[in-house]
Amino acid sequence: QLQASGGGLVQAGGSLRLSCTAADSTLSLNPIGWHRQPPGKQRELVAAIYGDDTTEYADSVKGRFTIFRSTNNSKATLHLDMTSLKPDDTAVYYCNARAGYPGSALRWDIWGQGTQVTVSS
Repeated sequence: QLQASGGGLVQAGGSLRLSCTAADSTLSLNPIGWHRQPPGKQRELVAAIYGDDTTEYADSVKGRFTIFRSTNNSKATLHLDMTSLKPDDTAVYYCNARAGYPGSALRWDIWGQGTQVTVSS
């Protein structure tokens, strides 16, 4: 239900932008953010943004990554701008959100398919 894009191969010090959209634009997504899973390691939170636009970042990416939302033709897109990339940032990046329909108390977690980011030294 979430579609992530923008991964790729980049040299250390380079930049990438990841983007994520929801297939169902009527869903309320709060919070929405990015996790990543480095090779052989557990999945970890990278950044998240909440309904009041407050943001949260992993210590390892503070000052280098920026999470934000944009809206185009009533369709919202989540972005993650990644700068000063390091080989340690190599991972599969997943967009995820806590979803629900407005007016309903029911909430569930949804995940995108993952996009590979590889940073070469």
